[in-house]
Amino acid sequence: MPDDALPNESRESLIAELRELLGERCSTAAAVREQHGRDEGWHPTAAPDAVCFAESTEEVAGVVRRCAAAAVPVIPFGAGTSLEGHVNAIHGGVCIDLSRMDRVLEVNAADLDCRVQAGVTRKQLNTYLRDCGLFFPIDPGADASIGGMAATRASGTNAVRYGTMRENVMSLTVVLASGEVIRTGTRARKSSAGYDLTRLFVGSEGTLGVITEIGLKLHGIPEAISSAVVDFPSVSAAVDTVIETIQMGIPIARIELLDAYAMEAINAYSKTDYPQRDTLFLEFHGTERGVAEQVETVGELAGEHGAGDFCWATREEDRSRQWAARHSAYHAALAQHPGTRGMSTDACVPISRLAECIETMRAALLDSPLDSTILGHVGDGNFHMLFCTEPGNAAQHAEMLRLNELLIDTTLRLGGTCTGEHGIGAGKLKYLRREHGDGAVEAMRAIKAALDPRNLMNPGKTVAC
Repeated sequence: MPDDALPNESRESLIAELRELLGERCSTAAAVREQHGRDEGWHPTAAPDAVCFAESTEEVAGVVRRCAAAAVPVIPFGAGTSLEGHVNAIHGGVCIDLSRMDRVLEVNAADLDCRVQAGVTRKQLNTYLRDCGLFFPIDPGADASIGGMAATRASGTNAVRYGTMRENVMSLTVVLASGEVIRTGTRARKSSAGYDLTRLFVGSEGTLGVITEIGLKLHGIPEAISSAVVDFPSVSAAVDTVIETIQMGIPIARIELLDAYAMEAINAYSKTDYPQRDTLFLEFHGTERGVAEQVETVGELAGEHGAGDFCWATREEDRSRQWAARHSAYHAALAQHPGTRGMSTDACVPISRLAECIETMRAALLDSPLDSTILGHVGDGNFHMLFCTEPGNAAQHAEMLRLNELLIDTTLRLGGTCTGEHGIGAGKLKYLRREHGDGAVEAMRAIKAALDPRNLMNPGKTVAC
């Protein structure tokens, strides 16, 4: 384990070397360091010793080599939208900010793929692709960087049809702990050539190397898109509708569940007037005829489960308005509790156990002084709970941790995972061994030790248990 504090003399020597490499793009300003020592989660800020704004793979490799020579930790930073303390410099070190590596390097429209630098954000990429008739479907909600999305194996609202980053990353350029640059994967759609290093680094959360370039699968923009919002008398009714939709093979693109409390917050925040019941946000992609058939079938299934009226949207501006309301759920919940800070946690269970898991947590909330909204990507059994706590309120913080523990215990009992998309980071370390067992965790740690023997890549995260 690296030392938590870098001696002043060594620190000044390393920073001098980094400034020789990057000039003013190596910053030790307190505000910059503070900004890069936290993400969107609740974990305490832990600022790095310096922040380096890299603009190329070669510069990243140069920074890593100098840090390796000084035995100093390296923490990759994308957009700072992670939630489990992934970017916090809990052992000090140098943060490499990749946000200036924001170029789309190539688009191969005929083959439906592209290659981008790690700092390109998903919105930026889709704006770039629009004139090609293509889009990148992974939508975690936040305008995260593609590098960060690969590092945390992000998914989001479209995962039920298009999969997660695991299925959509084809190749990577990675700087290892030594500063060596490797490239994994090719533009071929399949390969049997050796170990699948691409999938190893996707989801590694910066603990095995710094991802600097990503090759991605793309998809054609559908001929027709239709979205809808529909309310149900219960979570079970909504989930049963989803299960039957998937069992019938309907290729629905998005299925999002928001509970009645989330809908109340959204109505107040986004000035909408949806019924304040457990609600599904749906989206259908395909041909005009195909979408019409999907809509008709899902409408019939929903009606059998007591659904209310569908609020349909086909024009792009109307669909955007509906999904903007869905994506505002985090800020809407905070607006209901002024002066609080949000703690968002996630879990994922087999879809047949989703209603049971949510109802267990709802029952626990009835006896809790804390409120929480529940929402999720119900098509794959992943959901989130958002707690709003007052900064410095120890009792509320302890209660939030208790409920989070109950959520994970319930999830694992039902055959699920402690995180469907947020990742482990520092916040869910203690659950990894409980989920996978000693043997699997030790295998993960052996991989970490082989690629990063001095534990310099984002130490204290993911497998540090």
